[in-house]
Amino acid sequence: MTDNGGATTGSGNSGTPAGTPGETDETTVATDLERLILDAPRKYTPYQAARAAEVPMDLATRFWRAMGFPDIGQSRALNDNDVIALRRLAGLIESGLLSEPMAIQVARSTGQTTARLAGWQMDTFLDNLTQPVEPGLTRSDVAYPLVELLLPELEQFLVYVWRRQLAAVTGRVVQAAEDHETTSGRLAVAFADLVGFTRLSRRLEEEELGELVEGFENTCSDLIAGQGGRVVKTLGDEILFVSEDPATVAEIALSLVETLAKEDNMPALRVGMAFGTVTSRMGDVFGTTVNLASRLTSIAPKDAVLVDGELAAALEHNGTATLPETPPAPGHRFHLQPMWRRPVRGLGLVEPWLLTRTPTATA
Repeated sequence: MTDNGGATTGSGNSGTPAGTPGETDETTVATDLERLILDAPRKYTPYQAARAAEVPMDLATRFWRAMGFPDIGQSRALNDNDVIALRRLAGLIESGLLSEPMAIQVARSTGQTTARLAGWQMDTFLDNLTQPVEPGLTRSDVAYPLVELLLPELEQFLVYVWRRQLAAVTGRVVQAAEDHETTSGRLAVAFADLVGFTRLSRRLEEEELGELVEGFENTCSDLIAGQGGRVVKTLGDEILFVSEDPATVAEIALSLVETLAKEDNMPALRVGMAFGTVTSRMGDVFGTTVNLASRLTSIAPKDAVLVDGELAAALEHNGTATLPETPPAPGHRFHLQPMWRRPVRGLGLVEPWLLTRTPTATA
């Protein structure tokens, strides 16, 4: 539940109150911080919390596991906020707004997303939370005021960004009702991958590697968002992004290659893209189109963009791309060159197209 179970406190999983004899300083600090963050003391065992929320224990357990929290036996580690959260989820089911499987999915997707967010935030503030303690100060003296100041600001910002994102997604869903392409689940999907990253990672120090990955993710995420695409996920040396508009994804892909090529310490980039039916689930995308985009990325040359036949046809159809035998016309930003046909594992014979800018087009 919302207390991150006993997970945040390590040996504090037992739910032992702060100040108990034999408790380490680290556990005491963690317990103090837990109380500050959760704004409620530990009070219930899982069974007691489920009973207080009037929710069957098996359903409560499934909610907790879906949110990513460990089983804590009968430790008294939950609080009133956990009970309220259980009631709300159960209430959504009882009211008919969500089915039980949908409520579990809500819990799982929220847990996975916020776990990553919390991890990133703690990575950012880690030095301040674990820096050597000055003489006369305990670790709690350093960490507690920092968290106390950050907590309300981060909470308000999280709610703001979530509402903004929800508004954007809701708008796309409503618009999809009038757009057959979107309604049918057709998306342009692209992977951008750093070439030779595994080999490079063996030569770099951890700090250097972290800075490279952070620079790559920041540059890509800003450019993708700024040009109207959506980042689905980042995988260290690779980023997956989508758009309903093939021309938007094509522009982003070429801009990424051009931008990263200017970075002296950044490896070469390759991009693979495909257009077709996509299954969206819990913020991720799946299906043959996604697999094809991934395969095209793996065979793309350095600093190049490969697209599948569907995306090439879509760019030609909407008047943004020209083929080799067609002279460029106004509005033709892209040029398509057919490449060699080759078998792709699990997808059969594929003919990629090399995407470049027309000679008169600018980034």
